Amino acid sequence: MRPIRPGDRGPAVTEIRTVLTGLDLLSKATGPYHDEFDAATEQAVRAFQQSRGLSVDGRVGAETWRALDAARWRLGARTLYHAVPVPLTGEDVRSLQERLLEMGYDVGRADAIYGVRTSRAVAQFQREVGLTPDGTCGPHTMSALRRLGRKVVGGRPQWLRESDAIRQSGPTLVGRTVVIDPGHGGTDPGVVVPDGPLRWTEADLVHDLASRLEGRLAASGVRVQLTRGPAPETCLPDIDRAQLANSLGADVFISLHTDGHANPEAEGVATYHYGTDNGVTSATGERLAGLVQREIVARTGLRDCRTHAKAWDLLRLTRMPAVRIEVGYLTSPADRKRLVDPRFRDKLVEAIVAAVQRMYLPIERDVPTGSIDVSELRAAVAAGTVVD
Repeated sequence: MRPIRPGDRGPAVTEIRTVLTGLDLLSKATGPYHDEFDAATEQAVRAFQQSRGLSVDGRVGAETWRALDAARWRLGARTLYHAVPVPLTGEDVRSLQERLLEMGYDVGRADAIYGVRTSRAVAQFQREVGLTPDGTCGPHTMSALRRLGRKVVGGRPQWLRESDAIRQSGPTLVGRTVVIDPGHGGTDPGVVVPDGPLRWTEADLVHDLASRLEGRLAASGVRVQLTRGPAPETCLPDIDRAQLANSLGADVFISLHTDGHANPEAEGVATYHYGTDNGVTSATGERLAGLVQREIVARTGLRDCRTHAKAWDLLRLTRMPAVRIEVGYLTSPADRKRLVDPRFRDKLVEAIVAAVQRMYLPIERDVPTGSIDVSELRAAVAAGTVVD
């Protein structure tokens, strides 16, 4: 869909204003029912995007539209159940999942989708409080949830659950499945920067980076899948990219992008993982993001723009540790000079491989940032001397 932006008019704008008014982000005094996307609406959209961990641009694209539609529902306003084949989705589902996570129940990721795992967690809760364990969240289940406090104290249960799964899987990369996602592609080139007779595009650069990363990981014994080729006809939506990774049973998902800004002084690398404004996060995704960020900064000298929690579809819907890496600003002359150098892209790749390897090392066997020699990983695989 074409983003709805300031200056637009029509029924869709009226609908947006109605939802924002219901969320108390738009004053009732301004009237939610007129059809102009004015300055107050833009400010409210930005506040909504910020609160939901979305990209804050003041426009309503497909992802923001889905989030607004989900925000219509408040927990307790309707009965929640596992619907087939189209599951229930909404802000009320996410609130329920976050509440169950706080109490120690395993719903997986708080993805706002009432799937099998959420239904099982509800049934377990119902069984423990003496209700019929049907996996449906109705008035009686809501009443029980309101009465009870947190079940687990002194640590994040999801963090413990995910960390234990990583530890149990062992330290080696051999046999892992990693999905690499070169951003954009097809009809969407991403950031485009003319440079004399040349024209640099985000889609082309990150696909080259993904191909190099594919080779390094494959040489380390990893099964690798890219979400697109070098010249796809269309741009694959983020939802489809996440579903591809899930269908492959991937162990890790890595999305590669470059950034862009009107100010050419903006530069540096940033890494994103799944997280919400309520503090719910993908524990292993957060750890992987931190490792990737530190390895890239140490090995390349790019400015450290830190790690950030976001609720983008790409990170929310993947069921494995997932990160999105903005490897530099293509609009920055300094970053662009580095990014177009193949040797620099090799450094980026080695940093990412080292970070993935470190994620699987037990805490007591972790190594200092920048110390892993990726060529030694490849040599150990080639010699058949990988130690579990």
